[in-house]
Amino acid sequence: MSNNPMNMMFAWMKIASSYNQMVLSSAEVIARRTMLIASGTMTVPDAMSMMMEKGTIYATASERAAVAMASGADPARITAAALKPYSTKTQSNVRKLRG
Repeated sequence: MSNNPMNMMFAWMKIASSYNQMVLSSAEVIARRTMLIASGTMTVPDAMSMMMEKGTIYATASERAAVAMASGADPARITAAALKPYSTKTQSNVRKLRG
């Protein structure tokens, strides 16, 4: 990415938009999983998956951010690389839970 201020601003706006979508997806996932737990219909494999995915996503996000940093990416690209695994997983969970 160039050092053009407009390009940098656009990159950060894109990250903010992506982050907001991830937050909304996360809220929906939490609400749907809470309903499953409260009604007693969450399966054991789903409960285990829910717990195990956190560490896996954190490791993937850290790795992607480190690779982006090591390759000389600018802060916006490093941030985007770190957020991508979280965004992908929350969207996947929403699709799965909506049935």
